[in-house]
Amino acid sequence: MRIALDAMGGDHAPAVTVAGAIDAARKSTHHITLVGKEDILTAEMKKHTSVPNTISVQNASEVITMDESPAQAVRQKRDSSLAVCSRLVADGKADAFASAGNSGAAMASALLYLRRIPGVIRPAIMTVFPTLTGHCAILDVGANTDCKAKNLVQFAVMGKTYFRDVFSVTNPRVGLLSIGEEESKGNELVLEAHELLRKTRMNFIGNVEGGDIAKGTADVIVCDGFVGNIVLKFGEGVAEMILKLVKEELKAHPLPGRHYRSSGPYLKILRRKWIILNTAGRCCSVLTEFV
Repeated sequence: MRIALDAMGGDHAPAVTVAGAIDAARKSTHHITLVGKEDILTAEMKKHTSVPNTISVQNASEVITMDESPAQAVRQKRDSSLAVCSRLVADGKADAFASAGNSGAAMASALLYLRRIPGVIRPAIMTVFPTLTGHCAILDVGANTDCKAKNLVQFAVMGKTYFRDVFSVTNPRVGLLSIGEEESKGNELVLEAHELLRKTRMNFIGNVEGGDIAKGTADVIVCDGFVGNIVLKFGEGVAEMILKLVKEELKAHPLPGRHYRSSGPYLKILRRKWIILNTAGRCCSVLTEFV
């Protein structure tokens, strides 16, 4: 696979994005194109030894920052790293692009250059959450703050398709995020969406509550982008809090050497799950190409 990476996007770019790309290239056969200011990226790559030959650099003279208006920035900065990433995919020079930068701008750029699959009203941003039973996909987590019931139904189709193909689950369970599991609970949007989802051929299990997300009650959970983004940020905060509390308790009440060493693998697992949640990979669904 050929991946275009917005090397200028993210809180700690380009140092972290370049280092991550090099690490990924060492562990895979995928070709990664670092997109951004060529002189800066070249200098950053020189800080590393044995850079795989599956990494290349594509110049982009502009950068879209986190505080810029997504639509306006994409229209005005046609040579931004995000815009160039999108065009690489649109021109068939890359199979997918990734960015840790302005998610709104990533969506806007993808819409401008890649377009939507015919029939899709609104693409959504999806993230994969770790759960007690594995993981679940939640969408929308920020692309559409105001939705109609038919949008949520399409989100369910997108999420079901992704979960089925990526995680090899034949018939993913689809849940509708609400304030109660009873079908009579929820606002007008949820009530109407519930009625539409119930009539589909999907494995719709009904309403799910916030607590059901971590339990793994559903494989795919749909909601509007306003609610989904709050859920995402809350989850990130809780995960960080738990990790800090564990560290503080271990410092305040140190375990004997043997017990501390034996707890090491479990702490690493906990930290890995926190990293997964705190940097939950988001993808835009459904466009003509993968973002």
